Formats: sequence, structure tokens, C-alpha cells
Amino acid sequence: METNLWKKYADKRDELENFCSGYKDFISTCKTERECIKRAIIEAEKAGFRSLRELIKNGEKIKAGDKVYSVNMNKSMILFVVGKQPIENGINILGAHIDSPRLDLKATPLYESGDFCMFDTHYYGGIKKYQWTALPLALHGVVVKKDGSTIEVNIGENENDPVFCISDLLPHLDRKAEAKYKEVNGEDLNILAGTISDEKAKKDKIKSNILGILKEKGIENDDFFSAEIEVVPAGRARDLGLDKSMVLGYGQDDRVCAYTSLKAILEAEAPEYSAMCLLVDKEEIGSIGATGMHSQYFENALAEIMNIAGQYTELALRRAMTNSAMLSSDVTAAVDPNFTAPFNLATDAHLGKGLSLNKYTGSGGKSGANDANPEFIGQIRKILDDADVVYQATEMGRVDEGGGGTIAYLMAKYGMNVIDAGVPVISMHAPWEVTSKVDIYEAYRGYVAFLKSVR
Repeated sequence: METNLWKKYADKRDELENFCSGYKDFISTCKTERECIKRAIIEAEKAGFRSLRELIKNGEKIKAGDKVYSVNMNKSMILFVVGKQPIENGINILGAHIDSPRLDLKATPLYESGDFCMFDTHYYGGIKKYQWTALPLALHGVVVKKDGSTIEVNIGENENDPVFCISDLLPHLDRKAEAKYKEVNGEDLNILAGTISDEKAKKDKIKSNILGILKEKGIENDDFFSAEIEVVPAGRARDLGLDKSMVLGYGQDDRVCAYTSLKAILEAEAPEYSAMCLLVDKEEIGSIGATGMHSQYFENALAEIMNIAGQYTELALRRAMTNSAMLSSDVTAAVDPNFTAPFNLATDAHLGKGLSLNKYTGSGGKSGANDANPEFIGQIRKILDDADVVYQATEMGRVDEGGGGTIAYLMAKYGMNVIDAGVPVISMHAPWEVTSKVDIYEAYRGYVAFLKSVR
């Protein structure tokens, strides 16, 4: 293990900082799945990627070196670069998720309570509920009208915008009620939306005023039923520490690996083996639904790509998936200097020590884990060593202290080799998470090397 990875970049600090500057902008402006996909499409098209849907519509064929992207419901995406080898010989795949823990507005969120209008929420993913109180919050998302038109919502990021928050009980009054108030209930995560009355309204005067403001934006109360509005921390990602060695930002699980994976595939040029980047949704709640990794979107899109490449048969598709290799590009927990007890300091990831490789995740006796094969790990070690990429062999916490999961096991079901490879994170799933700039850049370099690799 490298004792101080910053030594490696003593003379290359500018290139590292430039890369991380782009990353900070990405996580500052892409706080939902839809925003990530919208940004990825723009960058992909600039890099020469073409829409799979348009290629099929126009009856066009693709060949080695061509770049294709496919979008699923605006919340997941495949980017594909055709290699020189037949696709059935296997693909080098990077797979990251772009959803992050947050709060969602309910389908009927607005109500009046006392002297306030409130937004009712439902939390998404594994959060510590108390961390979301007394915090500036922003609303990001879309409202879809009955006629199919869409209104984009982004309130709380501009310095002239209002922000939102969930109130918290002052310490002076919760001394005797400690047990009641220390554990925040999910139904108590209600957002302060306004306090001014509409004096013309007969009832719910404050709610009526808020509805009047929303109506000016084209949003009616019933429209919330066909809306997808996410509540996220307001504000931009920032450098952390006097030495500016770290990044503090929302959604780094797993957008730090999504960004580095995206940048790696955008650079891929006519690789020996076809290269793919998966950006998927719903990992934080089990990878379910039409935009999660449990869906058939991956293999359906791959079948379409092979078809316009003139390489599709059902057998060739199955061979392609079995012969593929994947880095499940997802974060892992870094040892926290304030809370060392749940960690094994010898085997867990450390901030600033490079790309983290988790042979297995899961919990307890490796329950629910993908357990990578040693032959594959040997190949990955060589790829990274040959590219001078610093990495660490890690687990996630002490045995029986917990555990976690990624999309690795869902891809391994096809018979392909998969290992988790990502950036260590402190304060994972908190509204603001911490990463090291050297780990971010080393992950990107590792992903580039993997996509270029030859088996």
C-alpha cells in the first residue's frame, strides 16, 4: 500500500486538480438521475457517440471504432464503443449507479399545519434521518402534465433562490424527551414550504398561497401525482481541508464512480475488445424497477447493438455476456478517524491510498456477495500495475459489523467475471460525503486502463 499517494502527484498536481474541478462541477449540477443522464448525453455526443435509437430508425450499421449510446427512461444509460474483436468474444464493462440517498416529495405532498405550509416526503435509500434536519435543501425534478408536457424543477441552487429545510427541536426542550426526539421518524421529515396567507382563500390559506406561486410556474396541485421531485442538499461541492486534498459534496455515492467511468469511456478509441459504460438507477433500493439493474434493459440494448453491428444471434448474445469482464465501479467505506471501532484498519479502505478493490461485499458470512475469482483478480492486478495505477485490496468494515451490496452480483449472473472497484468514501450516505482527490483521479486512470485491456 502506498504510504502517501500525493507524492506521486507532486509534479502533476495541475492535471489532478483540473480533473477534480470538472468532477466537482458534475456533482454540483447533477443531483438527480435525470440530470446525470442529460449531462452524459451532451458529453457523449461531443465525443462522437450516436444515439442507438436514431441508428435503428435510420437503418444504419456500425463497425469497429463506432460509438453508440442508449438511454432508458431518462434515468439509466449505456455507452458502447465497438471493438476490433467480435462482440461475442466479450466486452470490458464499467458499471456505476447514479441514484443517491435523498428525500422524495410524496404524490400529494402539500398540506397546512398550524401557521405553516409543508411538503410531505418519503426518504429514498439508507439514510440517518436526523442528518437531514436543519439543513438547506433544494428541489430538483420534473412535473409531467396530463398533456405530456414537462416542467423542470430546480429551486434552491441559485443564490437568489429560496431554500427549504426540515425543522429540528432545540436542545433546551428535548432533555426530558430524549428518547422520543433523538430517533427521527420517517413521517417527521416534513419540509417548511411557506408561512404567508392568501386572505381570499376560505380555508388552508397558507397552502393556497403556495399553490398560487406554483400555478405561476404552470404547476397545479394534482400535478404532483405525475411528478418526480427529489429533495437534496442545496449548494455546490467544495474543496475540503486547508490543503484542499479532499472533496466535500452530495451524492458521491456513487456519482464519483459514475463520473470517472463516464470520462473513461469517452476517451475509448477503437479498443481491441468492445468497451461499455453502464450508468444505472435504483441501486440504493435494490436495483429494482425498469431503470434498475434487475431489468432486462442491459441485455436488450446489447442485443440491439449487436444487431446493427451485424453480429447478433441469441447464442452470440449469450456468449458476449459470459465472456465479458466488469469492474463494478462503486464506492466503499473508508476508515473514519472519528469512528474507527467498526473498521478493520488492516483490511479496510483508507482515504488517499488509491482505487479500492473489494473481492467481496455482502454481510456476515459473505451473504449476498459477489466473490470475485482469483484468476480474474490476477488479471486486474496486472492491468493496474502495468498502468502504474495505485490500488488497495479492501473489505467494508469488520466481520459481522454490517456490510453492503452493489450491482456486481446482478452482472455475475451472466457468468462474467466481476469485481467491485471504486473510490473510498467517508460519511457515506450522509447529505455531505468526503472523498480524496487522489483516489478520484486514480480511479479514473484505472478505469481507462481496464477499458483498453486485452484478455
